Amino acid sequence: MAGRRDGLLARPNGSPSRGSRIAMAVAVGVLLGCVCAFLYPDGLFRSFSTLPSHGQDSAADWSLGNSAKCETSERTNVLKSELASLSQKNEDLKKQVMELTTKLKLAEQGKDQAQNQFVARGEQRKAGPFGTVKSLRTNPTVVPDESVNPRLAKILEKVAVRKELIVALANSNVKDMLELWFQNIQRVGIPNYLVVALDDEIERFCNSSKVPVYRRNPDEGIDSIGRSGGNHAVSGLKFRILREFLQLGYSVLLSDVDIIYFQNPFDHLYRDSDVESMSDGHNNMTAYGYDDVFDEPSMGWARYAHTMRIWVYNSGFFYIRPTVPSIELLDRVADRLARQKSWDQAVFNEELFNPSHPGYEGLHASKRTMDIYLFMNSKVLFKTVRKDAQLRRLKPVIVHVNYHPEKFARMKAVVDFYVNGKQDALDPFPDGSRY
Repeated sequence: MAGRRDGLLARPNGSPSRGSRIAMAVAVGVLLGCVCAFLYPDGLFRSFSTLPSHGQDSAADWSLGNSAKCETSERTNVLKSELASLSQKNEDLKKQVMELTTKLKLAEQGKDQAQNQFVARGEQRKAGPFGTVKSLRTNPTVVPDESVNPRLAKILEKVAVRKELIVALANSNVKDMLELWFQNIQRVGIPNYLVVALDDEIERFCNSSKVPVYRRNPDEGIDSIGRSGGNHAVSGLKFRILREFLQLGYSVLLSDVDIIYFQNPFDHLYRDSDVESMSDGHNNMTAYGYDDVFDEPSMGWARYAHTMRIWVYNSGFFYIRPTVPSIELLDRVADRLARQKSWDQAVFNEELFNPSHPGYEGLHASKRTMDIYLFMNSKVLFKTVRKDAQLRRLKPVIVHVNYHPEKFARMKAVVDFYVNGKQDALDPFPDGSRY
């Protein structure tokens, strides 16, 4: 038996026994199982069952793609609609912001301008002790701009003295008065004066008389009035013409030609205000202002109302400095005269004196009234001065024959009285006019 058992187990050529082959098969199976377990943790058959076929995959993709496209299109439309709505709201908000900003600027305009002007002049200061505080009176001058009128700039450079000069406008209608005007200026020895000729005849006349003259470039709007206009029409032109003088940085003593000079006016100016003007007032009250009481009996206890009154400035003789308020004054007056038929002197005073009120922004210009006995109007002379022994001895700077229509005759009489010493030269004339 032992020999048989050994024989059965033994194989020719040393081949492995059947048990060895079984062991190897088991080992290989275990190894394959481990590999499958690693590669297919959810099981071999389950993994294959969850993989769709190629046809199923394509159909699913097409279905999902269509669904996504529909949803994207609808979402895009919704977003576009929302964007359009937001854009409209944004535009509405922008308009509201602009309107509010404009209102805010208008509301703050006055404060901002005052603050900016103050800061531009210097650092802010604390108020001093009682009785020592003085407000700012003199505005700064503008920066000269010669590009405005290079030709005029060259003329003014030769004529002006310390950036100041007398300027008069004239056409051939006032030729006789103009001659008497510049003869007395020359007699006093005033070098800085200029005639703005409004027609060819006056330009030739000034050149032949060796009088400084300036003829503007052609401007039909001005030239048509300058050629044939009367005193008031020509007087209204000065507000447009003087602007260039101020832009060039020159102070101007504007003079009508019905004025006689006895002293150099530049020796009697204060130069502390934008406008320094002679008055149409005939005494201290009317020239410098007074409390005028208005009586209305029907009001009973409150029948008396106090008002402030001052007689107007004369727009035929005033000194104006090259400042922003001064230029604004010229612009305002020129604009109103171009749009409405008004007397230039009335408009000049309204713009200079009227305060700000609802619907109107007043001009913030400083002003000074000239001494009425130095810068004398013809009412003061004929109604008061010539009848007073003390006042007759005074020598005025100028006399303006503004209250009387017979201008040339009275101008010659004024020269006879003050220059030639004829004490009765003024006697033939009445206080007022004969008509």
